[in-house]
Amino acid sequence: MTIIPKLRSLKMFEPWTWVASLGFFAFLKTLIPREYADYLLRGFRLWLQSFTPYIFCDVNEFDASTVNTLFRDVEVYLSSITAEAALRLSLTKPKNAKATTFTMGTDQRTADVFNNVKVEWIYNVIPRNRPMYTHSYQSYQSDERRSFTLQIGRKDKDRILGKYLAHIQARAKELKREARDLLLYTNGKGRDSYYSHNRPWESVNFVHPASFDTLALDGDLKQRICDDLDRFVANEAYYQRVGKAWKRGYLLYGPPGTGKSSMIAAIANKMRYDVYDLELTEVDSNIELRKLLLHTNNRSVIVIEDIDCSLDLSGQRKRKKKRVHPEPAAAGVPFKPSRDDRKVTLSGLLNFVDGLWSCCGTERIFIFTTNYVEKLDPALLRAGRMDMHIHLSYCTFSAFVMLARNYLQLDDHHLFAQLRTAFEGTFMTPAEVGEIMIKNLDSPTAALEQVLAALDEHRVKPPPLPRTPTTSRRTRSPRTLRTRASLPMASPNLPRLRRRTRTRNQQQQQK
Repeated sequence: MTIIPKLRSLKMFEPWTWVASLGFFAFLKTLIPREYADYLLRGFRLWLQSFTPYIFCDVNEFDASTVNTLFRDVEVYLSSITAEAALRLSLTKPKNAKATTFTMGTDQRTADVFNNVKVEWIYNVIPRNRPMYTHSYQSYQSDERRSFTLQIGRKDKDRILGKYLAHIQARAKELKREARDLLLYTNGKGRDSYYSHNRPWESVNFVHPASFDTLALDGDLKQRICDDLDRFVANEAYYQRVGKAWKRGYLLYGPPGTGKSSMIAAIANKMRYDVYDLELTEVDSNIELRKLLLHTNNRSVIVIEDIDCSLDLSGQRKRKKKRVHPEPAAAGVPFKPSRDDRKVTLSGLLNFVDGLWSCCGTERIFIFTTNYVEKLDPALLRAGRMDMHIHLSYCTFSAFVMLARNYLQLDDHHLFAQLRTAFEGTFMTPAEVGEIMIKNLDSPTAALEQVLAALDEHRVKPPPLPRTPTTSRRTRSPRTLRTRASLPMASPNLPRLRRRTRTRNQQQQQK
């Protein structure tokens, strides 16, 4: 943002004064050298600026080759107030927006009031001579140079400017979360996507109906998760004060069909965060993993599903094998590193989640899912990486009540008493219960009866009795005992005796 006192705000000078001054300086250039005339003109302008009652702050769309995030915030903020104030509007509907956006037309003005101080915004569009390219993935800029200009009183600048800009950024953040659709990102295969198209992530609209109101979870667990999410998003200042990266980690574990994917969708819908579904098997190295992290947006959920099946990241960390240097390649043949040199390692994943590179963004949530938590390395599970471990187990009666309300629109039924008892000591997932209800949407009673029958089939059976040996030591025959007793015991010096015998035989053969 550039703060410049502009001469156009000088209202105390009459037009003929400007004409006379310009004519005077034009005549002055013919008498004195150009360098001195320009110096006098700059001094004259500085003298005039001391009389202006306003300060003009320019907010450009690009700062060098980087996108100016303040410009985006101002654009979103003004779109909520320009519909009533501006005389000319531009109507747009971005790809990921739910509603039409109102933006100011070129050279249009709109007024705003903050803390009883009136300010004005001007929208400027200046054509470029040629298109401009950047080094980012948004590699092309338009052939127009766009900017907003804030007109604020000179006496009010120090009093409200900082607070007003903070208000704009906070309000724009809320509007972005409310207005735009969520996106679901996935990483493509190395050379097919990352190097060819300069897009490490490919996205589609994320439209998933899951919410915490429809999740089949116990009420206490659901409330603890919601409270933890609310506490996370509201404590940015706390994370700054204690020196921690503003991120949160969740581990979802449990049998298949217990709602881990639905939980991820519910978190994204509640927080209004984009979802990055990271497929580790498509990542060739730790360096590429870092690049993927660098190109994720703030306020996002980064998901690695079934992490126990992703590459060689489960189980205890192994000792590094002795590195064998490959033979030099023939002339003209490019060297190709082996798969072991290029694969993602557990150390690289840990740095991705909780290392220095994890601080390259804010307000992020990392979610890992697994069906077998005992297979994961303890380093992945410690606090600071996975802050909350959420066990999604088999269906309970309280979860069944939520499923009956969602699928069958039932709040009560005479079979509920039997079902409460039947759910004790059974192993049936919410997905299995939901599938039975889908097949009997027109007959809720039949659905509940089939659930009862399925629960009887899934009831825990008593464990089998331990097998007794066919022959014990007391019932063994004396012949067997004599045979085992007659066997020679292994001597600890037996290997040494064998070596001596072998050496003696070799010496005799030589003689």
